[in-house]
Amino acid sequence: MAPRIASLLLLVTGAFAAAIPAQAVPPPPQTKVVSNQPDHHALPNARIRKVLHDYNSWLSIIERHKAVAGLATAIVVNGRVRYERTLGYADTRSGELVKPTTVFRLASLSKAFATATAGLLVRDGRLSWDSKLINLLPFFKLINMQQAAQATVGDILGQRLGLPRNTFDLKLEDEVPYEQLVRQLNKVKLVCQVGQCYGYQNVAFSLIGDVIYARTGDFFAHQVEKRLFLPLGMTTATYGLQGLENSKSWARPHRRTRRGWVPFMPNENYYRVAPAAGVNASLRDMEQWLLAQMGYRPDVLPATLLNVLHAPGIKTPSETWATPWRRARVSKAWYALGWRVYDYAGHRVIFHAGAVEGYRTMIAFIPEDQVGIVSMWNSRGVVPAGLVPMVLDDMLGLQHRDWAGLKQLGRRHH
Repeated sequence: MAPRIASLLLLVTGAFAAAIPAQAVPPPPQTKVVSNQPDHHALPNARIRKVLHDYNSWLSIIERHKAVAGLATAIVVNGRVRYERTLGYADTRSGELVKPTTVFRLASLSKAFATATAGLLVRDGRLSWDSKLINLLPFFKLINMQQAAQATVGDILGQRLGLPRNTFDLKLEDEVPYEQLVRQLNKVKLVCQVGQCYGYQNVAFSLIGDVIYARTGDFFAHQVEKRLFLPLGMTTATYGLQGLENSKSWARPHRRTRRGWVPFMPNENYYRVAPAAGVNASLRDMEQWLLAQMGYRPDVLPATLLNVLHAPGIKTPSETWATPWRRARVSKAWYALGWRVYDYAGHRVIFHAGAVEGYRTMIAFIPEDQVGIVSMWNSRGVVPAGLVPMVLDDMLGLQHRDWAGLKQLGRRHH
């Protein structure tokens, strides 16, 4: 038996193996493996095989019915990339297919890069989670200056600044500059005292970019590249629209028409809040990011920092009813630092999703079982979003539920 075929059969068996070329998955990082959760335990091999088989079958249904323009996804188990698949088109007009190195917009998955970089500056003594914003940013004001005086770096990164949710997002979409919006926060009525309630932000969250510049004298994106992208080997990760369009292979956003999926040009709106939504990355990049967040790159992200980033912070009750799968599975939810934390059917899941026009992203992992998934696609549609909780259910041995609506998808196309 040829060595390449033998290596494939060690991973999976049967026709399923053909979905994963032997050279597709990069080797695990050659660093000491330190789990973020010392009490983690490995899932049974039979269950892992079932997860991979089921996920591959579900993706094939999506591919067959063209439910997405293009998609890239991977599953990590115990520090190794165990499954990697791409399907569909980076650009339907040119016929370019999605590859593992095709770059997507990450949207709000970008937030975790901002919080990790801030955390590394905290570790180095350049910053504190409790640093007061008014001491770092002379322009920072809220409608209540007594409250503004209490606001910390941890408050903006933990989505607990007291502002109404998504403050100024609509103005950002109307192309009002970030620099102007962030100086108008003092005109917005607070919904609670600073630190007391959850209110998801993009504009206010991006104050961390100004904070990092104030503390380092260096541009935010450069700090992320130096501290995260380069050491993690995220060789195709960039910031901004120009970074996306300069990529060797990048996924155009698509909309569905009577002629099928049609590409359009991405807009720059949310790139203007780079810490909140500015990262572009490929599947290969995100595999390394997932491994690092799961504790397998302590040389870059030490376990002590990961424990802080993933610690439950402010309660987010809206997350327990936002979608059918959340209503069924998520009993409690919190915002951490650039991450969401769920009590998912009694298990701790670290999660985040992202969406900008023409792109959707999701990442999730179960620290105690050391399994995780990342998925990115370049079109609207909730079908791929339902696959992530289906994989989580499979990993945890829960009863199968068709959160993606695959059965209805089949009926619509017959």
